[in-house]
Amino acid sequence: MIAAGLRQLTTSALQPLLQSGMPALAAAARAGRRAFSVATNGDTDGKIARGADGHILPHGGGSLVNLMAGSAAAEEARSRCQYQLELTERQACDVELLTVGGFTPLDGFMNEDAYRSVVDKMRLPSGLLFGLPVVMDTRNDGIKPGAKVLLTYKGQEVATLDVESRWAPNKVVEVSQCYGSTSLEHPAVSMVATERGPFYLGGKVTGFELPKRVFPCQTPEHVRSELPSGTDVVAFQCRNPIHRAHYELFIRALDAPNVASDGVVLVHPTCGPTQDDDIPGIVRYHTYEVLQKEVQNPRVRWAYLPYSMHMAGPREAIQHMIIRKNYGCTHFIIGRDMAGCKSSLTGEDFYGAYDAQDFAKAHAKELGMKTVPSLNVVFTEEKGYITADIAEKEGLHVKKLSGTKFRQMLRNGDDIPEWFAFKSVVEVLREHQQHRKQ
Repeated sequence: MIAAGLRQLTTSALQPLLQSGMPALAAAARAGRRAFSVATNGDTDGKIARGADGHILPHGGGSLVNLMAGSAAAEEARSRCQYQLELTERQACDVELLTVGGFTPLDGFMNEDAYRSVVDKMRLPSGLLFGLPVVMDTRNDGIKPGAKVLLTYKGQEVATLDVESRWAPNKVVEVSQCYGSTSLEHPAVSMVATERGPFYLGGKVTGFELPKRVFPCQTPEHVRSELPSGTDVVAFQCRNPIHRAHYELFIRALDAPNVASDGVVLVHPTCGPTQDDDIPGIVRYHTYEVLQKEVQNPRVRWAYLPYSMHMAGPREAIQHMIIRKNYGCTHFIIGRDMAGCKSSLTGEDFYGAYDAQDFAKAHAKELGMKTVPSLNVVFTEEKGYITADIAEKEGLHVKKLSGTKFRQMLRNGDDIPEWFAFKSVVEVLREHQQHRKQ
């Protein structure tokens, strides 16, 4: 993998990515230290600030950003474009979240000053928290500040970019600060090193149309309009099919002491690019659709997020919280090793199991949100799903099924126990397996 990464590097500035060897975070873990971990003592909940409509105010306390132009303005913007860039799947996700306000308060791709501030301090120049930089990369060295660029996705004209800033980033510093590692074994480091071009462009975005996708992604405005006002909305982030344990986890989150009795859960999966070995987005989407119909729970709402995962652990937890706040969520479920990843060489985790959870708690007050730590639920022969501590205390028999064993059973056509997975979800995954075989 590293050798393949070497062949794809586009600039000599990235050589230290390979020279650094094993991730610094893994070394810290071996030494008994936890990178990114933050001490959290006492109450860490933020105060929820609501607008006149009863929904939580977007990030920054203002209004949702909307960069979609009317037909006349869109045509005028098109006419002034000197360049055209075809967006990758990741870039298309970023453009969509910018235009609909998912990245509020951003009104375009970060310029160099904002980029450096977020990389170094995890804050915009204004001082407002922001987890990860949002940039447009390119290999076109002819695009300079002042240029207007037409952005297309699979040939569809979706937006323009007014270039205000162009620079060659120090990617070694970027990945070290944002991901805590310079090893190509980290998927986001590999992405920055091998997928992104050597230049970044910053500037205001003007949207024409949302990218046409095989799964519908509702805008923050639309999602908010369908959420109850004046109560709590708990966000559940996932990037994989939902099995019984996941469902138990987010349903029980509604009983957390810091959640209102009439609160709801918004299941808000990311349907953009993730890790290479993850189930494709369209398949995940179909599993969510059938599960909605199977459970028909009025306290569970569903929407889909056009976001590409970085597997950035703690920093990505902050990014997810900001985005979900813009979509109307007051609470966020922080799971064990959220958005984490492992080295494909050693199998070691890049982050500590509770780093993201601690990091989110430490910043919840400033974000004006509340966190709900995910419970460790297990299935027992005697009492069904209960928390692991109770199962251990009462000496109950816990049943387990590993992800590897589950995938093997799917491939072999074996019966999947209903305590582990929903029938509707298993049927979709079986269809996907059959399609792949064909």
